[in-house]
Amino acid sequence: MHISKRLGSKVAEEVMSYIFIIVGALLASFSVVCILLPNDAIDYGTAGIAIIINKLTDINLSVCVIMVFAPFLILGTIIMGWAFGLKAIVGSAVYTLGIAIFERIPFELDTEHFIAVAFGGALLGLGLSLILKFGGCIDGSEIFANIVTKKLSEKTGRNFSMTPILIGFNACVYIAVFLLINRSAALMSLLVYVIATSIINRFTDHYEAIKQVRIITKEPDELVKAIKDELGKTCTMMNSFGAIAGENTTLICYVNYFELPKLKQIIGRTGGSYTTVSTIDEIIKS
Repeated sequence: MHISKRLGSKVAEEVMSYIFIIVGALLASFSVVCILLPNDAIDYGTAGIAIIINKLTDINLSVCVIMVFAPFLILGTIIMGWAFGLKAIVGSAVYTLGIAIFERIPFELDTEHFIAVAFGGALLGLGLSLILKFGGCIDGSEIFANIVTKKLSEKTGRNFSMTPILIGFNACVYIAVFLLINRSAALMSLLVYVIATSIINRFTDHYEAIKQVRIITKEPDELVKAIKDELGKTCTMMNSFGAIAGENTTLICYVNYFELPKLKQIIGRTGGSYTTVSTIDEIIKS
């Protein structure tokens, strides 16, 4: 009875996560099509690349999004697994469908460009926050940054933040907007990026940063093996003592935001542990 109740709770949680990802994707697509594009601003990341291609070639925007997103979704699914890949595919599919639908709906925000872009950036940030918060992803730049940091970690044994890669990627997008479209669009788009990422960081506790996970458990061996086998990560182990629980082992593990849901699944399988997650700005290894 207890097992079936836990299983039902997990299924309900998973269903709710997909609902929030769908809502987030629709908010993001509405913001881009109905607010940002009519006010000379574009989205950032791979969505920004798709919009640039659309403006230069007149290929339908939803087709451009599919063309740009597809390689990153395939790579993300292969490298990061089906649990992540399925949510990324659902989010991207709903985002693309939303673009196709909202392109046909007449909508006009009768206000100044600056206010419209600020509001559009905030709405975009809210939509993307929902997607990221519930384990999804619709932007290939995030998948790209995750893959790069994962490969760097495997080769060097060190943990890397996604921040420099994401900033570099989006800098290239905005330089392309500046050179290929116009200066006004580049500046407006930069405002979108600042506002949207501020909201995303607020709701996801800086998703691009490294996460430190502390696990207090009485049975560390099984956890350490699963983390090593399934995530390719190692742990620092320390003896600890609880006033009530007595002797324990504290495990410290460093992961990125997209690896965190998988780590939570691994921890959830073992039971009897206490876990905290915190954001790390920098790790210095001497």
